[in-house]
This record gives sequence, structure tokens and C-alpha cells, in this order.
Amino acid sequence: MTRKTPLPLLLPLTLLLALAACKPTQEPAPASSQPPARAPTPTTPAPVEETPAERTTAEFPTLKMKAVDGSDYDLAAHRGKWVIVNFWATWCAPCRKEMPELSALHAMRSNIEVVGLAYEDIEVPEMQSFLTKHPVTYPIVIVDPFDPPADFATPRGLPLTHLLDPQGKLAHTFLGPVTAADIEKQIAAAK
Repeated sequence: MTRKTPLPLLLPLTLLLALAACKPTQEPAPASSQPPARAPTPTTPAPVEETPAERTTAEFPTLKMKAVDGSDYDLAAHRGKWVIVNFWATWCAPCRKEMPELSALHAMRSNIEVVGLAYEDIEVPEMQSFLTKHPVTYPIVIVDPFDPPADFATPRGLPLTHLLDPQGKLAHTFLGPVTAADIEKQIAAAK
């Protein structure tokens, strides 16, 4: 059994095929007496901006910032003493655990100073409230985690503690919790 295509559909289909067959072919462009245009010379791509090298802590770091208690903190004012620069955060359990020991070290050793750099997005009143529950004897400075102090490496983990010698030179860096014994051992080894 053969099927017949209805005439109303056959006519438009035939017309469409005829029009497609009548499409003019592209003629080659006439030859010119001028030489062919040169392709534009590829330009050297702009150099790709390299990611900055990982920032390291300066050999003699500086730090001048406002402490949570409103005082001005200047690292240079503590020359002549060993200085412990402790990056920490309120949400960091190991950081909170080492705070009492760092506080005791700061209070009991006249040759050692501690400064806590709160590395988190927190407002001063919120930090002051935290410190009433977790008091320390050393100054606390809030640092912007998106713009940390220029002379210090961006912390890759918390807590991060830098030990500076009495001349202000970086003597040792501890990644992870630190004890008073760890710090006193490093000081003894440096003498």
C-alpha cells in the first residue's frame, strides 16, 4: 500500500527545494592590482599578572595598631625584651587553651612581653565581652583578616606565634598551640 502525500503539503515543499537550488554561488573576488592586505601582526599578549609570592614575616617586623583597651600598641616600644606575637581567634579552641599560659608568662617574666593579634572579623565591644570571660594580662589588637599587618606572614592556621628577640628580630615561629615551656626553650637555645 502506498501512501499519497496530500497536495497542499507537496507544493510548499517543492517550492522550498527549488529556491534552495536557485541560490547564487559566490563568485571569486576580482583580482586586484594591489597586493593582498597583510593579516594584522599578532601583538604580544599583556603579561599575565602573577600571583604575589607568599608573604613572609619580616626579619625585623614592625607593628603599630590600636589595642582593644584603646591604647596604642607599638612593637618597637618593647625592644630589650623578648616579644611573643600571637595570632589567635575567639572561635579557635587551641587558641583559647593557650591564652592562660601566655598570660601567666607575660605577668611572671619581666623579660618577656606578649601581644595577642585577634585574627578575625570582630567588633571591639564583642571582643571586650569575650575578654571579660577570658581575661589576659597582655594587650589584644584586632587585625583585619583581609588586610593583616604587612610585616607578618598571612597565617595559614591558628594559633600562630612569632618569637622576637630583644633586638626585634624574628627568632622563631610556632604553628599550632604553644606552651610557656616551648617559648622558654627557644629563648634558652637562642642565648
